[in-house]
Order: sequence, then C-alpha cells, then structure tokens
Amino acid sequence: MKLDTIDTQLLNFLQEDAKQTNKELSAKLDMSVTAVYERIKKLEKAGVIDKYVALVNKQRVGKAFVAFCHIKLVKHSQELVNQFEKEVATIDEVLEAYHLSGDYDYLLKVHVEDMASFRKFMVSKLTNIDHIGSNNSMFVISEVKHTTAVNI
Repeated sequence: MKLDTIDTQLLNFLQEDAKQTNKELSAKLDMSVTAVYERIKKLEKAGVIDKYVALVNKQRVGKAFVAFCHIKLVKHSQELVNQFEKEVATIDEVLEAYHLSGDYDYLLKVHVEDMASFRKFMVSKLTNIDHIGSNNSMFVISEVKHTTAVNI
C-alpha cells in the first residue's frame, strides 16, 4: 500500500497516542471526523495497523530487570529450529525473540523482577530446551532509548 502524507501523519499521531479520538485527530489533520475514520479503517484493513496496545511501565509491574540472551543451537535442522521457536514462544518472560544471522542463532529479550528471578528463569525454563548449545546473557544497565514507533 502506498502511503500519502496524510496517512503518514495519521500513523505518527496514532503511534504517539492511539487513544486520541477521531475528533482530536481530525483537528490535527484538518479533516472531517468521517475522513479520519475511513483512513484508519483503510490502514487497518491493509494491515498497516496491526493492533492497538497499552504500553506498561515495567518498573511499576516489577519487571524492570531486562536481559538479552544470545542463543546458539546445537544443530540447525528445520525440525529443531521449529521446535525451539515453538518452545521459546510459550515462555512468558521472553518478550521478544529474533532469529539472527552471525555468531548466534537467536536473540531473546527477557523481562523479570531481579537477578534471582533471572536465575530461576534460566534454570527452570531456558536450560530445559534440549537443543540449546550455548547461551550468552547480558543485562541492561540503563535504557538509553526505547520506542515502539516506526519512523515512517
């Protein structure tokens, strides 16, 4: 789908605050409420807008300890890759998982309460996945930049 200037502005406004009303958006875009509604529906139908979510403050919910785990699989058969991905997708502490090129096969972003919780996660969940050859974990000292907005 080809995005025009209004689509781009609308998407930027929604990424900034998706709870804005169509009336508020129409004032910002100098368009009718109906036109804004139709644009949003068009973007949703085209799959440009996947879903709407609430961003939760990880400190306030006790999940401020963030770790990144580099994972190397023992072997790279399609069956083991699929099995690993299915298992990792079921682990609540893993918020993001990426299949990578390079020295490691996967990068996992893990949110837990503290170091003790991370150890428990490693011992009871991650190391129970059979086909992991090695894991290298790093812990976040401070968050320098975090955004969910895609620059359009």
